[in-house]
Amino acid sequence: MTHWQQISDHISQTQYASYKTLKAPCKTLKACKTLKAPKTLKAPFQIQNKSSIGGGSINSSYRVTGTDGQVYFIKLNSASLEYMFQVEFDSLNELSAQGNAIRVPQPVCYGTADSKSYLVLEYLSIHSSGDGKKLGRALAQMHKITADQYGWYQNNIIGSTPQSNQKHSDWVTFWREERLRPQFEMLYEKGYKKYLQPLANKLLNNLDSLLAGHVPEASLLHGDLWSGNYGFIDDGFTEQGQPVIFDPALYYGDRETDLAMTELFGGFSQDFYNSYNEAWPLDEGYSNRKTLYNLYHILNHANLFGTSYLNQAISMMERL
Repeated sequence: MTHWQQISDHISQTQYASYKTLKAPCKTLKACKTLKAPKTLKAPFQIQNKSSIGGGSINSSYRVTGTDGQVYFIKLNSASLEYMFQVEFDSLNELSAQGNAIRVPQPVCYGTADSKSYLVLEYLSIHSSGDGKKLGRALAQMHKITADQYGWYQNNIIGSTPQSNQKHSDWVTFWREERLRPQFEMLYEKGYKKYLQPLANKLLNNLDSLLAGHVPEASLLHGDLWSGNYGFIDDGFTEQGQPVIFDPALYYGDRETDLAMTELFGGFSQDFYNSYNEAWPLDEGYSNRKTLYNLYHILNHANLFGTSYLNQAISMMERL
């Protein structure tokens, strides 16, 4: 049995689970196999055609259509990386479960098949142009969903880098220990310790001063909000469609971290920023803190892609 047939079987079992309106999602193929198909359900899902979709550097992605007309978006990677799909599945469920603040692709199932791991999502026809005002308002609404502590109940991935989400009640401690320090330590292991450590130690020691008096709410965050991780879908009502976000690196933290990243690589309209600030104005001092918050992403890019980003990170630390 090919991995595609195994994925088809899992989609079928998930459809059965949805039909039975189970409270717990039928995440894995093993769990779904315990269910019996209702006689009134259509024939099991079978792939009629599939086409490769470009745009991602980490996974292989496909648009898959079944004989029943259902369309899914499927990501594939090596079986050893199933964890990456499990945390994305859980992250999308977290975003969905918190209400209708902002649209995300609905997760269907994940698992392993032969040498592959896979994640099956609702297929959305996403385009890049749309109403920035709607996106700003929707993001502000999402950020108003809060938790009691910073972090999340599990670790996850940013890009392909492990991201620690151990919970803290203090924001400065969270940012130091769960964001900046792990990135520095990964760079030390790559041979940059002598070059980087003096600046890193100075920054980590000064973090209390840099964030003095700033006690943000623990907002629900996308965590990796660059222009490649949002778009718009037709909603049947408005010309410019509904905003949608995807590929999250979710945790609960300072909402300014999401806003800062939108500025890091560009791609967000002034209408987006204006409508966000109308819905929830940013706190005084954001313009200073955003460099500190974007440093995390530049350090991560240095770990992923090399020295050009390392030089940028050093320049940012010198400015701080």
